[in-house]
Amino acid sequence: MTARTVGLPGAVAAPQARRTAQVGIVMITRDRRERLLGTLERITRLPEEPPVVVVDNGSSDGTAAAVRERFPAVRVLTPGRNLGAVGRTYGAAALGTPLVAFSDDDSWWEPGALARAAEVFAAHPRLGLAAAATLVGPDAGPDPLNDVLAASPLGREPDLPGPSVLGFLGCAAVARRDAFLEVGGYHPVLHFGAEETLLALDLEAAGWGVAYCPALVARHQPDGAGGAPRPGRAAQVRRNVLLTAWLRRPLRHALVRTVRLALDARTDPAARLALAGAVRRLPAALARRRLLPAPVEARVRVLEGAP
Repeated sequence: MTARTVGLPGAVAAPQARRTAQVGIVMITRDRRERLLGTLERITRLPEEPPVVVVDNGSSDGTAAAVRERFPAVRVLTPGRNLGAVGRTYGAAALGTPLVAFSDDDSWWEPGALARAAEVFAAHPRLGLAAAATLVGPDAGPDPLNDVLAASPLGREPDLPGPSVLGFLGCAAVARRDAFLEVGGYHPVLHFGAEETLLALDLEAAGWGVAYCPALVARHQPDGAGGAPRPGRAAQVRRNVLLTAWLRRPLRHALVRTVRLALDARTDPAARLALAGAVRRLPAALARRRLLPAPVEARVRVLEGAP
């Protein structure tokens, strides 16, 4: 485990004797008790009977107590503050399974998906993370991201189970736990918003593969009509795209991204929020700046040049 997870109290692996399952589930939540309890009803009925860790990111609605009362087999971690996406790292460190499937309080896995994940990872030792196909809403329609991932211009490498990708949906992915923790999991500078891209880049930089695996199916039922983004999410995404550039990309690329966002900020309130947030976090990003290896940078440029 790298320094990113240092200082997370209680984030220790389960004893070896408890490692009976191949895939465990990590869920993060904050102040969405009833939604979480409904999702846990589905997850705890899965035929694979995965161990489940819920990370309560500082809820004030009694989430932790409600989960412990209603689902005593579910492990609840309470770091005492909102860790953002780093809550997933916190939860993964506490699991003892070789694979970690990620869910949010509004997402779950189709029966059989986790068993298939175990087979896929066993057959592909270089696979670090598998992006699942996602079905959205009560009608279980395909998420448009599925087609984007399937058509990845990076193509398919012979030792991976599907097209190589450098992005995925955080609540519909399965990771090899050792690979995930080796690269530090989710980066604390980003908190939330397009945080998946940096994780994919770091896995690739460490030699792990990231691939789209449509045989793995997750369900996502977000709040709001049509799964509209939560307030402020657009600004968070733009902020984190810029911070990712400063964390991993060449200086010229980061400067160009900064100038473009600054120009947009003159007339766009979301861009102004994004720029202000990036400026506040920039010193922390620069302290952790580490350029991608040249082959990974070249793959990123392929994606940026795709139509």
